[in-house]
Amino acid sequence: MPFFSKKTETGDPAHMPPPGLRLLALELRAPWEFGAVLPAWPVLQRAPRGDGHTVIVFPGLTAGDATTIPLRRYLDSRNYATQGWGQGLNLGPREGVLDNAKRQLQAASDASGRKVSLVGWSLGGVYARELAKEMPDRVRCVITLGTPFAGHHTSTNAWRIYQFASGRSIERETANYNLPEAPPVPTTSIYSRSDGVVAWRGSIQAPAAHNPDTENIEVVASHFGIGLNPSAWWAVADRLAQPQGAAWQKFQRPTLPGLQLVYPDPER
Repeated sequence: MPFFSKKTETGDPAHMPPPGLRLLALELRAPWEFGAVLPAWPVLQRAPRGDGHTVIVFPGLTAGDATTIPLRRYLDSRNYATQGWGQGLNLGPREGVLDNAKRQLQAASDASGRKVSLVGWSLGGVYARELAKEMPDRVRCVITLGTPFAGHHTSTNAWRIYQFASGRSIERETANYNLPEAPPVPTTSIYSRSDGVVAWRGSIQAPAAHNPDTENIEVVASHFGIGLNPSAWWAVADRLAQPQGAAWQKFQRPTLPGLQLVYPDPER
């Protein structure tokens, strides 16, 4: 069985240009986003606590588990059992990578006797979404951070890096698969309009008739910093905390003082 879901007859995703040089230059703010974690920590500790289930976090392109340690440590503090993906640098779906990811998911689910949540940063979010399509009986929910799944491959500023790192033609790979299709589990896309790598519309999950439990949450973040951004962390913790088996609820902007400012009004 192929890892990716075969493309349907809905046609290619609409083309959109990649972020321009101004937004790309704003990626330099990523260290300041992580620096905001310390002053935000007391508020972050007021996010809902989890029920101890396992969460696997997938890193972005050319990144490894070291980049997701801060997010995983935060989720550990909110009572989750987190795991990195354990496959070194993410250089694309090389031979064995996707099979190893499926084995990790099955082993984590078997060990706990429960479904596993999947969180993916950028390209890691593509893995998370497609794993959930392949193994929905093992997946509790999917959360992606700045993941490009709804646009043409040229709508990012990283597609050439992907081809160089993976040794694969991204156009040939994406031509046969339906990446915009939502997994059949609760799915959240966290994105930023000021993303300097991925065109933000490429991270928008369109309403899915086969799965109404989908949503998009906007934060103010860079692409390189979204996985280190306190507002993204709060949203991830909030989404993971929903009880398994209960009716899924969409994200509600926090009422705590100041937090509404970091989640732009979706109706604006």
